[in-house]
Amino acid sequence: MSEILVTGGAGFIGANFVHHWRKTHPDDTVCVLDLLTYAGNPANLDGLDGVDLVVGDIRDTALVESLLRDRKIDRLVHFAAETHVDRSISGPDAFISTNVDGTHSLLKAARTVWLDEGAGRPHRFHHVSTDEVYGSLGPDDPAFCETTPYAPNSPYSASKAASDHLVRAYHHTFGLETTTSNCSNNYGSYQFPEKLIPLFLINCLEGRSLPIYGDGMNVRDWLHVEDHCRGIELVLQGGKPGEVYNIGGGEELPNMTVIDAICATVDRAFADIDGLAELYPDAPAASGKATSDLKRFVTDRAGHDRRYAVDCGKIERELGYRPHNSFAEGFAATLAWYLANEDWWRALLQR
Repeated sequence: MSEILVTGGAGFIGANFVHHWRKTHPDDTVCVLDLLTYAGNPANLDGLDGVDLVVGDIRDTALVESLLRDRKIDRLVHFAAETHVDRSISGPDAFISTNVDGTHSLLKAARTVWLDEGAGRPHRFHHVSTDEVYGSLGPDDPAFCETTPYAPNSPYSASKAASDHLVRAYHHTFGLETTTSNCSNNYGSYQFPEKLIPLFLINCLEGRSLPIYGDGMNVRDWLHVEDHCRGIELVLQGGKPGEVYNIGGGEELPNMTVIDAICATVDRAFADIDGLAELYPDAPAASGKATSDLKRFVTDRAGHDRRYAVDCGKIERELGYRPHNSFAEGFAATLAWYLANEDWWRALLQR
């Protein structure tokens, strides 16, 4: 039995990874380090055995050192981050503090315990990042690959780019065994309802408007969170130290296509599932109206990247990665999860 440290493990992707790891590695225990800010939710870990939640700050280097040292942890998966672009525009300081200073704190702790004290014992520091560090693509540009030059356009993506560079530097300068993965847009269970899919799903159910930035034609590669977790697992187990791996879902879709899919799927759900109209009487679909009537165009976000696309060729060739969920399948499962877990998301809205 061994233990793995997961930072931000009470957040969206981190919690899904903890669920995945406990399912696929039942002999391992998981230590989750999470500050439980607005997006961290201990309820995301309900029902899991073998998980110890430590409420603490990744910027507390001494705390991280003690966890690694006292628990003899030799693997760290770093999810903890501020991630919402709109919040980075209105308040960038928190993004620099958490994403840059926090990552540096973890790297310092890992270097101290694994290299200085541990005489270079086997270890792995895996850093979870985003495709947004690469900037924006034109309609005919090739997809981002691992050698695409960085060109971040928001305080969020700039802070993640800085953290990526720190991870690279600690590998090349000090010999820390690191890997980094850059993922595309995630969706799935436990996603905080400020991101497009859960926000719009809940707005559809409650009859609130669906605010669409600009013309709604910004393109993203959509990655189901379970596929992302499997990709990270592959990198942890077989990735080469110092390397970077892009993880995507293989489906480029304009935001408007995703929004139309949300509206159509909600309409079908109200037609097919008895009792939904009574549960959500404010939804247009409850009275036979089209959910798409809720769509409203709003002023575009500052610095809104037009297109992201991810080339996953490297992780496919080297580690055998393939996404298992098409967007249609993954979105249907996501809608079913949110319908079945109203108590979970209502508690967040009330908080």
